[in-house]
Amino acid sequence: MDVMPLLLLVAGSAAVAAAARRTPVPAPLLLVAVGLMVSYVPGVPDYTLDPHIVLPLILPPLLHTAATDSSYLDLRAQLRPVALLSVGYVLFATFAVGWAAYLVVPDLPLTAALVLGAVVAPPDAVAATAVARRVGLPSRITTILQGESLVNDATAITAYRVALAAAVGEGATWAGGIGEFLLAAFGGIGIGLVLMVPIHWLRTHVKEALLQNTLSLLIPFVAYAVAEQVHASGVLAVVVVALWLGHRAWEVDFATRLQEEAVWKMVAFVLESAVFALIGLQLPVVLKGLGEYEGGRAAGYAVVIFLVVVVSRFVWVYPATFLPRIMSARIREREENPTWKGPFVIAWAGMRGVVSLAIAFSIPLTVHGGEDFPERNLILFLTFTTVIGTLVVQGVTLPPLIRVLKLPGRDVQAETLAEANAQAQASRSAERRLDELLSDERNALPPPLADRLRTVLERRRNAVWERLGQVNPVTGETVDDTYRRLSREMISAERAVFVKLRDGRYIDDEMLRTLLRRLDLEEAAAFREAA
Repeated sequence: MDVMPLLLLVAGSAAVAAAARRTPVPAPLLLVAVGLMVSYVPGVPDYTLDPHIVLPLILPPLLHTAATDSSYLDLRAQLRPVALLSVGYVLFATFAVGWAAYLVVPDLPLTAALVLGAVVAPPDAVAATAVARRVGLPSRITTILQGESLVNDATAITAYRVALAAAVGEGATWAGGIGEFLLAAFGGIGIGLVLMVPIHWLRTHVKEALLQNTLSLLIPFVAYAVAEQVHASGVLAVVVVALWLGHRAWEVDFATRLQEEAVWKMVAFVLESAVFALIGLQLPVVLKGLGEYEGGRAAGYAVVIFLVVVVSRFVWVYPATFLPRIMSARIREREENPTWKGPFVIAWAGMRGVVSLAIAFSIPLTVHGGEDFPERNLILFLTFTTVIGTLVVQGVTLPPLIRVLKLPGRDVQAETLAEANAQAQASRSAERRLDELLSDERNALPPPLADRLRTVLERRRNAVWERLGQVNPVTGETVDDTYRRLSREMISAERAVFVKLRDGRYIDDEMLRTLLRRLDLEEAAAFREAA
């Protein structure tokens, strides 16, 4: 097996993603653009998207890290809009795009057109949320986009399977399709509910951080595989388990949390970079075999499908936003009246991604009778152009659109005040607990050590309030910034001494690693307090 193409893909995509952080262009868009350009460079290997790799091996960890970083409580509060987008919109887009393709493309059967509709139906919110974080969208819109991306793949994959069964001649019926959809949805949720409790129990009872992190890496693959084994939705199983683990992460040992955060950030960075680069690299593969559709006809069909995909999202989002308010007095009383701006951004943030391409590449070459699958190459081409079109057109224009609409961003001052009040309440509780413990003779400490505990607690309580203070007129730093810088300077001085002692053979390398890890943890703690 030649591993060099894989190494080139990972290293190249990581380098481009890192470079994107120094540009105003979001990383997913730059990766796709570079992939498109590199795909025709002589000597570049052929990178064919294999759905047997993307769906069971790349999608689960991406879903897992997105779900654990999400808020179960926020998603529950936005359950209605998330469900209307992740289920209702995907089904609506499947039929809208499928019917449009059936009308526009000659000789394209309706069943094959619906396959195309299901393939391009699910938006990929990785790019959208990346832009949202960068520009500073309101938290409600970001939550809705994240929640949609966690669930909509399950709806699209199920709709694709139903449409594909009809297209290849398996005699699919409406009743059978609805039954398969219900099995996938409730089966995936059920598998997730069954797995989440024992998995969380393992995480809280396995005390070795290395073993806990190994378990953490296996969890999304196990949940996906178990659900798919019984023909349920692996996507939903992964999301349910990950949401629960993220919600209960505070019960896991602190060392595990620190390691998991670093490990999963690395995994998500590598996978997200690679999949967006892969999208661009598919161009030569997709263009092969277009045959009679090469040239203007294929481009015309691509423009039509792209426009239907974009318009259909607006057609769905606005009624889904305002009709529930019109029909329910309870909703009007409980929720603020939305303006037209929020739904507009949600509708425009419907970028497609690698899942659509992976599903398209899984379309079989032939139907049951042995004939070629109708217009398979054209479906691949239209999927590719839709993905690229939405990423480029909507992805590039989304940041300026958000700025033009002047949506209220996150209130940093209010968030800091809330954090300070929460820390003050926690500190008072910790002080009471410390006094209780020190009153017991079994916990007797010398006064300097007891004072150190109180000093650490006071520093933690004051750190957030100091962030609201004025800046230093000389350096432009806040008090907290200065504290963080001085703390790092002190730790750096200690670190240099430890290395000098190791080089002089006063201590060995094992002791050096122990001392450096202690300093690293102190530096991380100081940084987190000041962040």
